[in-house]
Amino acid sequence: MPPRNDMSKTITEIRSLARSHTRTAINALVGVMRAKDATHAARVSAANAILDRGWGKAAQALESSDGGALELIHKIERVIVHPENTDSEDL
Repeated sequence: MPPRNDMSKTITEIRSLARSHTRTAINALVGVMRAKDATHAARVSAANAILDRGWGKAAQALESSDGGALELIHKIERVIVHPENTDSEDL
């Protein structure tokens, strides 16, 4: 395993190399997105990749069918944000 400095340098070089191909990669994605003979899945995937890079990934909603994770977050919020209103039995 290379020393930490060598690894950091290698990662930096890889990122730099990848970034140098950004315009070509975006153009390839646009080409797939616009290609009439591409599958719908490929076109949507290319469009999503372009949007993610330009605008960032969309926020993901937190869902739980039984309310478990969401209820836990609400309990944590009550303890941290409003500790004076905490119902100790509920925790």
